[in-house]
Amino acid sequence: MTRPFDTFVIFAEMRTGSNLLEASLNQIKGLCCHGEAFNPVHLGDPKLTELLGVTLAERTAEPIGLLTRIREAEGLNGFRYFHDHDPRVLEPVLADPRCAKIILTRNPVESYISLKIAYNTDRWRLTDVRDRRAFKAPFKPAEFEAFLAPLQEFQVKLLRALQTSGQTAFYVDYEDIQNLDVLNGMARFLGFPEGVSAVSQALIVQNPEEMAQKVRNFPEMEAALARIDWFNLSRTPNFEPRRGPNVPGFVAAKGAPLLYLPLKTGPEARVRGWLEGFGGGLTEDFTQKSLRQWKRGHPGHRSFTVLRHPLARAWSAFGEAIVPGRYGEIREVLRTLYEVPLPPVAEAAKMSALAQRSAFMAFLRFLKANLNGQTSVRIDQLWASQYAVIQGFGNFAPPDMLCREERLTEDLAHLAASVGLPCPALPPEAKAGGVTLAKIYDAEMEAAVREAYPRDYMSFGFGDWAA
Repeated sequence: MTRPFDTFVIFAEMRTGSNLLEASLNQIKGLCCHGEAFNPVHLGDPKLTELLGVTLAERTAEPIGLLTRIREAEGLNGFRYFHDHDPRVLEPVLADPRCAKIILTRNPVESYISLKIAYNTDRWRLTDVRDRRAFKAPFKPAEFEAFLAPLQEFQVKLLRALQTSGQTAFYVDYEDIQNLDVLNGMARFLGFPEGVSAVSQALIVQNPEEMAQKVRNFPEMEAALARIDWFNLSRTPNFEPRRGPNVPGFVAAKGAPLLYLPLKTGPEARVRGWLEGFGGGLTEDFTQKSLRQWKRGHPGHRSFTVLRHPLARAWSAFGEAIVPGRYGEIREVLRTLYEVPLPPVAEAAKMSALAQRSAFMAFLRFLKANLNGQTSVRIDQLWASQYAVIQGFGNFAPPDMLCREERLTEDLAHLAASVGLPCPALPPEAKAGGVTLAKIYDAEMEAAVREAYPRDYMSFGFGDWAA
């Protein structure tokens, strides 16, 4: 019978029991796991000079060659892969549905303590209990969190890749790899119904004691772990769709190697005027190709965007697009379905301060729902969070400086100095007509915009709006 897979990978980490799991699986006739085949410093075993005819130098130069050899070797061949192994093979492996995925995990605290013991005793594998060396490891909270972060990030990456490609994996925990029934279930998953007859005895558990006996400062560890947000309860949820980089909206000065990545409803007109002050006009309507060419042709270039307070941005979007009817269909939906009390467009200019405040507060409530994916209206770039837009820039050309509107003169002067040019004058801010934000602003409005844009406030450190 044809096997379901051509190759396999065991996703694991140091001190998760992957050596023992490999030894048990290698008892299966026709199956071979080649260790940490893509470990940056060796070929699965420090003693190996080549693997399947591939040297370390050859694998370093072209890792896909070894991946192909593993896939095409007789029987079912695989390897173990940790988060810090050669990243060039990860995407091809994750994208291949004919590559079986086994995901081995262990309580990260246990892995961390086991790793510290191994480093301090120089005992990485144990085949005879008489060779064991005892050591009580100190728990260091900051060190543990630094150890934990990349492991969690890697697990999320694996999960997302499986979800988006419609694949599944065989998940197994450290304690399960000594369970014969689980091992035989894994063997059947890989296409070997005969399974294994026993758990490998080649290796033994190195530190079987309870945690209190292995840690030098166990009470301190308990207190530190109680403070860790294991379930990420403090995160700010983000339901905005990923945005593209919007390269056609980028603007470059012809008289300076400066590239502006505008955030809509920011001080775009003033910044464009400042860029024109270098002389020669502006370069616009970029494609990704022409932007690459511009960057290559302007060594030492700087790119930047300008952050605006979320409340000022929302007010600009409201005043520039919604009130005057630029977004006519959305305006009508806001009036009829989301209870934003807007008058007909012809009467909008006559709105009193009280009426503008009422409509704007309703618009802020709409924004909260809209940015959380709870409305039928698109999340437009005029009011999308600055966090999401800048994240989109980063997909192709992240800005290397985030300026702030409240200190725009100083920040732009710094940019000009960084490219060795005198700083042009910044055009004055256009005076707003009609009702101003300062006239209707209060604490209730501040609270409403904070609810709509929590990620912007958290990520960029905004305080309360100040006129």
